[in-house]
Amino acid sequence: MYNYNSGETKSCVEKFKRMLKTNMNYYFDPQEFEEIIVYYLSHGDKQLAKRALRMGLQQHPSFHGLLLLQSEIHILDENYEVAIKLLEYIEKLNPFDEEISLQRANIASKKGDHISSINYLHKALKISDDPDEIWNLLGMEHLLVENYIEASYFFKNCLSNNPDDYPSLYNLLYCYEQLNMTEAAINSLNEVLESDPYCEVAWHQLGKVYLKCGKSKEALSAFEFAIISDDRFTGAYIEKGKLLESLGRLNEAILNYELALKTTESNAFIHNSIGRCHENLGNFDAAETFYFESVELEPTNERCWESLIIFLISRKKFEKARVNIEKSLEINDDSIELWKNNAELCLKIRKKNDAFKACQKLLSLGYYESEIIYKIIDFLIKNRDWKKAHSIAENAYSFCPDNKDLAIRTAGCCLNLNKIDEGLSILNLHKLNNKEKKLFLFLFPGLNNLVAKT
Repeated sequence: MYNYNSGETKSCVEKFKRMLKTNMNYYFDPQEFEEIIVYYLSHGDKQLAKRALRMGLQQHPSFHGLLLLQSEIHILDENYEVAIKLLEYIEKLNPFDEEISLQRANIASKKGDHISSINYLHKALKISDDPDEIWNLLGMEHLLVENYIEASYFFKNCLSNNPDDYPSLYNLLYCYEQLNMTEAAINSLNEVLESDPYCEVAWHQLGKVYLKCGKSKEALSAFEFAIISDDRFTGAYIEKGKLLESLGRLNEAILNYELALKTTESNAFIHNSIGRCHENLGNFDAAETFYFESVELEPTNERCWESLIIFLISRKKFEKARVNIEKSLEINDDSIELWKNNAELCLKIRKKNDAFKACQKLLSLGYYESEIIYKIIDFLIKNRDWKKAHSIAENAYSFCPDNKDLAIRTAGCCLNLNKIDEGLSILNLHKLNNKEKKLFLFLFPGLNNLVAKT
């Protein structure tokens, strides 16, 4: 809650450093010690802050500002009970210091007691001459208990007092989003814009709100005003590009994505988006170039790899797709989507063993019920590889015992492996409806006689 990190602090800190180097004892008044301690805390040097605090308390043992800093350090060290006892002592010395209630609120919040924290914050609010920070803290505590109406009240107070308080604006909009209060969000943003018509952040957020309620024309205008307000605003170019892309205005979308690239460092998302637009325009060489650039820029971005691989498969560049999917999985080995792409590719190029391995990996990642799992089992069944088909089907079925599609495939494989009793037990022919019987016969036409007997 302190903020002494200013130019005035430098001389005190330099004097303190000289004292430490020379082992001499210099005198500091209590406020100077406060500045030194807060300086070190703000720079993450807790040990020097503690050292300055010890010296400060030796020279000024009952100064309540130093005692409050001592309790704050106890809180940082998670010594909450020690901090509480110290705060009780400080309160006897100075019962009208809002910092006492604020620290109590902080302790309660850290212990998960957000209701008590809110009560302490209200106590601090009653005696505070500067309510902005306390309003923000109250908003955050109400957010933590998902009381979005109360939270929005306090964030709106912060914003009314300071229209440039963007963190409070974002939190307010989040509350309205959770409450489905679209009009309230629009009104709040318009209030900010009345105060500052060139507030690019408000225009940008207004565009996003309009998008969520399906007002594409208004959203586009808002993004354009954000760009007029700040022609280096990367986010506005990207949002405008995404909107134009969704409207099918692909060349305009590309232009805005390219403008975004001029305002920031190259990033995978923008390159991937430009590649997608070129692909939809039929500019396949350009699309491929941008897709490759996206994965080079961010090799851990599985969505970019997915776009590249799906594109290569769609262009029937199977060998290129295979090489790149192997690269992608070296980096993103736990990506379900990339393993699905790998499985699809294996099916297209009829790599039975690789398809089997891809499916095993998907199952190990907890992916049991999907079209790609069925496709691989059916591919193995069609190739009469009963053991591999049974291994996959049985594994998936063990996690999804109510899935009839998996039961039919598992049972059919068992029957073809002469595991008759197990197969019949799983299949339960008498409970199959006509659609399920047709599926069984389609997959296992050699077992037609078995079904005919039921």
